[in-house]
Amino acid sequence: MKLKYINHRKLLIAGVFILAALLNGCKKDLNLVSEDSITDATFWKTGADFKLAANNLYNGLDRFGFEDTESDIAFNFPNSVSNGNLQPAESVDLWTDSYGYIRSSNNIIEKGSASTDAEIKRYVAEAKFFRAWYYWKLLRLYGGVPLITKVLGTDDPALFTPRSSRTETVDFILKDLQEAKADLPLQSALASVDVGRITQGATLALTARVALFEGTWGKFRADGDATKYIDAAIAASREIINSGTYGLYTDKGVQSYRYLFLEDGDDSRESILDRRYARNILGHDIPYQYDGNGYNPTRKMVDLYLDKNGLPITAPGTVFKGYGTFVSEFQDRDPRMTMTMIIPGTLTNRVFFPVTKIANWPDKPQRNFNTGYILYKYMSEDPLANNSGQNGDASIFDFDRHLIRYAEVLLIYAEAVFEKAGAISDGDLDLSINKLRDRAGMPHLTNTFVAANNLNMRNEIRRERTVELTLEGFRYDDLRRWKTAETELPQDVKGIKITGSEWAGKTPYSDPSYLSKVDANGFLIAEKSRKFDPNKDYLQPLPTKEVAFYQANGHKLEQNPGW
Repeated sequence: MKLKYINHRKLLIAGVFILAALLNGCKKDLNLVSEDSITDATFWKTGADFKLAANNLYNGLDRFGFEDTESDIAFNFPNSVSNGNLQPAESVDLWTDSYGYIRSSNNIIEKGSASTDAEIKRYVAEAKFFRAWYYWKLLRLYGGVPLITKVLGTDDPALFTPRSSRTETVDFILKDLQEAKADLPLQSALASVDVGRITQGATLALTARVALFEGTWGKFRADGDATKYIDAAIAASREIINSGTYGLYTDKGVQSYRYLFLEDGDDSRESILDRRYARNILGHDIPYQYDGNGYNPTRKMVDLYLDKNGLPITAPGTVFKGYGTFVSEFQDRDPRMTMTMIIPGTLTNRVFFPVTKIANWPDKPQRNFNTGYILYKYMSEDPLANNSGQNGDASIFDFDRHLIRYAEVLLIYAEAVFEKAGAISDGDLDLSINKLRDRAGMPHLTNTFVAANNLNMRNEIRRERTVELTLEGFRYDDLRRWKTAETELPQDVKGIKITGSEWAGKTPYSDPSYLSKVDANGFLIAEKSRKFDPNKDYLQPLPTKEVAFYQANGHKLEQNPGW
């Protein structure tokens, strides 16, 4: 049994344990101490108590999902976020859940703020990290939000705290992370039973992510504070790089990028923060979901992959072989392309019973025929897990979801350096992007290469980010912070080239229902008539129930513009 299984059992039982503690602590006579229940009077005494309380905060970490369907690089069904049809909702789980975890974080911070015990201070620091994490989840969608920094009673006037500004919210997040860092351990100092807990590296990495997001959001909207956040992103990411604590996963040689996202990549040096899973404790069925529902790369995503010489497929001199056959567009490309999607007809271990190698095509197993591209990333080769469905247990997969990994830190550093100065040296490229290129077996990105081939360095840095982090849930945020969503998201979602290729004779694409859904160049149109209103769609609407609650009590919770 892996150590992570033991760790996660503790995380799972913590929510029930702490709930019991809090409920039993709500007694009218505060002078009474129950002899057979856990109360505030008996809890919050030791580091172990605070650790149990902090465990609950991990339960809200993101599980596997379909986030990139909110953008232009993945598709399964029409998505109201990416196609411009989002409507205000009465309640939103992300809002409710985030504030629930913020409340739990505030409780731990309040109970331990006066302690000088190093162990208690560590879990107070974890609570500050998580308070920052959950405020970050709110900031990225809504902008500035009400900042609640204490546990509120039912009659507390702070229940109607107005929204803070964007800047106030970002600065609060960064302050929590800075304060948390001082009392958290280094990754290298973690005991084996604590692998997966929050470390100094996690605070720095989240600082870099938030600061880059806000710095570029501001830069492309002429915000005068943008530079200070870009500087913060550079400093935080550079500190991680200089620490030597983390590194890229390379244990599988040329196939390391693929196996990083499966069981082999768990607890590697690349992992900074993971959503951890454990067989027989908390498993998942994401390979089944991605096959059944589809998490299909789009034409936009596929065409971002460079040729093997580092050139865009539209550039003069490219060795790109075109779209004429089932396999031609996959040949002589960035190797990450075929570690992210399957070359049609390739024999692969997939979710079939019994597990055998099958010729994999877009119509097998039950995935939607949306783009004609087949996902390979996240598709486990574990024979036990792949056989589990025949016994009625589809939640047997146990590989972790990487929420923050070292590769992202390298990409943050490269982008922040470039956006600060409008240029980046070859030395900084070697320190960042070219490490990813080395793992993938791709040529280095250099200033000479960019100039010689009439490329744009910003575009190439963004391309590298999108390719490396594809289908990990970053693209929607990236398009919004770059202020390019108004250009990219209204475009039709496209897939394989049908007309003029072998696909025209392949079921189901040979059917008139597909042959009639192509553009002038023969590419499948999976969705058209998308829209994006730049006056409102860069932020999402606050839950209407929250706005109404304020109004009903004589207060105002300002809704986002246009909603």
